[in-house]
Amino acid sequence: MADALASPGAARGAGARPVGAALLLALVAAAALAATLLNLTAQLPAPLLAQAVLAPDLGDMRQVLVHYSALPRLTVSLLCGAALGLAGAVFQQVLRNPLAAPDTLGVAAGAQLALALATLAAPELLVWGRDGVALAGGAAAVAAVFALAWRKSLSPLAVVLAGLVVGLQAGAAGAALVLLKHEWLQSLFIWGAGSLGQQDWTTVLRLAPRLGLAVLALGLMLRPLTLLGLDDAGARSLGLPLEVHRFLALGLAVAITAFVVAAVGVIGFVGLAAPALARLGGARRLGARLLAAALIGAVLLWAADQAVQIVTGLQGDLLPTGAVTALVGAPLLLFLLPRLSLGVEPPALASERPVRALRPGRLLALLAAGLCVAAVLALLVGPGPQGWRIALGEDLTGLLPWRLPRIAAALAAGAMLAVAGVMMQRLTGNPMASPEVMGVSAGAAFGMMAALFVIGATGRPALTAAAAAGAFAALAGALALSRRAHYAPERLLLAGVALTAVFDALVLVLTAGGDPRAMLLLNWLTGSTYKVDGSVAVLTAGLALALLALAPLLLRWLAILPLGPAAGRALGLGPAAPRLAVLLATAALTAASTLVVGPLTFIGLMAPHLSRRLGLVSAGLQVAGAALLGALIMVAADWIGRTVLFPRQLPAGLVATLIGGPILMALLRRR
Repeated sequence: MADALASPGAARGAGARPVGAALLLALVAAAALAATLLNLTAQLPAPLLAQAVLAPDLGDMRQVLVHYSALPRLTVSLLCGAALGLAGAVFQQVLRNPLAAPDTLGVAAGAQLALALATLAAPELLVWGRDGVALAGGAAAVAAVFALAWRKSLSPLAVVLAGLVVGLQAGAAGAALVLLKHEWLQSLFIWGAGSLGQQDWTTVLRLAPRLGLAVLALGLMLRPLTLLGLDDAGARSLGLPLEVHRFLALGLAVAITAFVVAAVGVIGFVGLAAPALARLGGARRLGARLLAAALIGAVLLWAADQAVQIVTGLQGDLLPTGAVTALVGAPLLLFLLPRLSLGVEPPALASERPVRALRPGRLLALLAAGLCVAAVLALLVGPGPQGWRIALGEDLTGLLPWRLPRIAAALAAGAMLAVAGVMMQRLTGNPMASPEVMGVSAGAAFGMMAALFVIGATGRPALTAAAAAGAFAALAGALALSRRAHYAPERLLLAGVALTAVFDALVLVLTAGGDPRAMLLLNWLTGSTYKVDGSVAVLTAGLALALLALAPLLLRWLAILPLGPAAGRALGLGPAAPRLAVLLATAALTAASTLVVGPLTFIGLMAPHLSRRLGLVSAGLQVAGAALLGALIMVAADWIGRTVLFPRQLPAGLVATLIGGPILMALLRRR
């Protein structure tokens, strides 16, 4: 799909309401300026500010703090915000993909993972230069995305799905390293969340020339960049060597992102939000769009950082600014998303024609047998003080109260998440839809968080109800925001990314306050089944049986919905009731499963894909196959997490991501 602004119609749509978008951004800038003045005058009286800026009195500690801490921090926020906005705009232009950004392409996650690996394995590399390590990690992430999406001609859907997989894999690997080497990496990942605190001008002096050279190089490439927004045939007809210029432009965008990550850590969301808001501001020409994206990125990060300083104090870093940027950028993007012209891409699910399984019954039986084997293996086999052993007789009797509930809960949660993913993909006709991607799992988590902190509920029934309400609200919101575009994949994903970013920022704000209830939330977010007991397992299994028993009642609707509204009406499908029923079922399945294994397991995205690739194409077969695959992966993940580093444990949700990512990568590569 060509860039939305490459077509005149899209350009008119993007510029339809530039005044409203510009007014909102002006209000944000004004709020950031007011917050800056408030923070500075809280540190130093207004008459002394000019002296502190130009020639501080070294005997006055207040002026020293303003000159060597507040002002460098302000400058860094502007530089990093502008750099990420510019990098996002370049990614989107080169890939002709309105969802391309340092976050969605896995560049930031790859750079941070490289820094973590270097800290553990080769710390001397960090002494020589953090920029090079981060650049290598970001380049490796982009190379992986290209390798996965190359056979699909780097189509927007393929690129974003590959970027999502690579980013999740890098994030999961980083989280696993933190769990294993907590004492070495905890400070790195706290910093890596995007801490802008400064003690002198060193970061500014190191970052500014690097970014300046990258911007100069992009300026010299402005004409080739403009032609890269055309389709490949059109660009080649104008004499542009596509591969060379595409490589150079992407290299510059990766370098800009790596410079920022090496300097201040991962700054979330700015690289995606700033170019999108630039489109809404009516910037049609590439030069204007790059400039607008840079300015908007600077304003967003500036505003977020000043808000953090108001909450934590001028010298406080309790809230990493990089995570809090979502509280500024995501609401703006959610509000303006219905006005954003991304173009309409037809749903891809109905057009896919995978090979059908010749004997689906036998295939399902094999999956069920594999699930049984995995469950028995997890129940009987494991390490102990005397090494690996098979528990039988009295040994098994003693271990049953510990192992059986975890196996049952993991099995039930995996099946529910997988079926929820099938329902979402068929509801939207979008093969990239899943509870994790579209913000539904984040909505369930937000519902649980609201029940904990607002209502004070701690019982599982109340938390389940609150999580279901949050999941339903998130899914309904994402669908409402994308309805005008006929549920185009880009708009659904953008809404999901924004909703997830808001939730992640809220979790960080609450946990940074030290509330003891936040620890309960954090333990759950890791996706661990460590504290699952018999009552929780029975409740989860009962919910799974009840909810999955409703799936056969929805099969006819699930078979028709991917065909689109017109085909649905021709086949007698009502416009509202089927969608509402599927929405409610999806929300309930997501809520019941995420309470056990956390909001990020990858099962909702991966299991439906695996089921289709195995040839289980019809609605009933895909639901059954996905349920068995999701249960199998979660049981295996729980067993691996429990045994591989005994006596230490890895959360099942984290292990599921580490297992599922390579499998999905292999499938993407073969497509």
